[in-house]
Amino acid sequence: MNATPPPPGPAEAQPPPPFLSIRDLRVRFRTEDGVVKAVDGLSLGLERGRTLGIVGESGSGKSVTALTVLGLHDPRTTEVTGQVLLDGQEVTGASESALERLRGAKAAMVFQDSLTALSPYYTVGRQIAEPYRKHTGASRRAARLRAVEMLDRVGIPHPARRVDDYPHQFSGGMRQRAMIAMALVCDPELLIADEPTTALDVTVQAQILDLLKELQRETGSAIVLITHDLGVVARTADDLLVMYAGRAVERGSVREVLSDPRHPYTWGLLGSMPRLSSDPDAPLVPVPGAPPSLLAPPPGCPFHPRCAWTGEVPGDRCAGERPDLPAGRGAACHLPPGRRHPDFIDAPAGPRSEA
Repeated sequence: MNATPPPPGPAEAQPPPPFLSIRDLRVRFRTEDGVVKAVDGLSLGLERGRTLGIVGESGSGKSVTALTVLGLHDPRTTEVTGQVLLDGQEVTGASESALERLRGAKAAMVFQDSLTALSPYYTVGRQIAEPYRKHTGASRRAARLRAVEMLDRVGIPHPARRVDDYPHQFSGGMRQRAMIAMALVCDPELLIADEPTTALDVTVQAQILDLLKELQRETGSAIVLITHDLGVVARTADDLLVMYAGRAVERGSVREVLSDPRHPYTWGLLGSMPRLSSDPDAPLVPVPGAPPSLLAPPPGCPFHPRCAWTGEVPGDRCAGERPDLPAGRGAACHLPPGRRHPDFIDAPAGPRSEA
């Protein structure tokens, strides 16, 4: 007698979709000199509770990508194609009213220069309270109490008094904290921090980064950290995306990319930063050349005019064929897998700090 087959087991649980999903994003700016290809085919995903670091030289498309996620480009001069999803909601092509409902409530941004991002005409407290009133319908008094609460939450001393101060009365570090308070006042699920520690001294930088991590642990939000500082990324991020000329050229976990970089541009970034183990008298080795013009980016691999390893690739693939970035861990490069920079040693690898 044949045994009765066991009933089918429960279907394996599928991982939740990423909170932020970008697929084949292309951003073009129409200028008098021509069309600037600021972002050229970018794809990425970010889950709640994780921090994605995006690094690259100025002009690589980092900030343009962040502004696109919030729909902050002028449609009269900007063409955006591809798909940007926030919690399953389409951002690309959304109406301004739909975008206004997303900004602040679903996603928020800490801008690079707090002195220009904050209006000099209004008190810090009013600027924090305004988005809270808009998204929640709270009374003026309740919004002021919320602003005091947020200033206290980000570590501003005497928040009940400082809520009536103007931005110029705050130090640089305090303005950055106020910007974070403004971004988090409605408890958004995605926080984009664009160079949040620029022009701050090392001690204040550490305080700001620790604050971001603490707030993330409290809220479970996703964070996109845009920076040129690989030390900041190593301290704060879970995953790393390297951008060059509007394209992603390498991605993986922070530990993977910093300990085993696979793209010559990433080698250059790591080789140009000082390390404690290196000779203090040895000169830093910058990436040779300059980033290409985004009005007329080079064919093939955009990094090939600056790359010293094109001769190791058979034929003329680097100049004629654009390499694809594989899904997951990988680099957009024609060099054979596993090829390493012969002089690149002692990468600044290490576990993510939980301090």
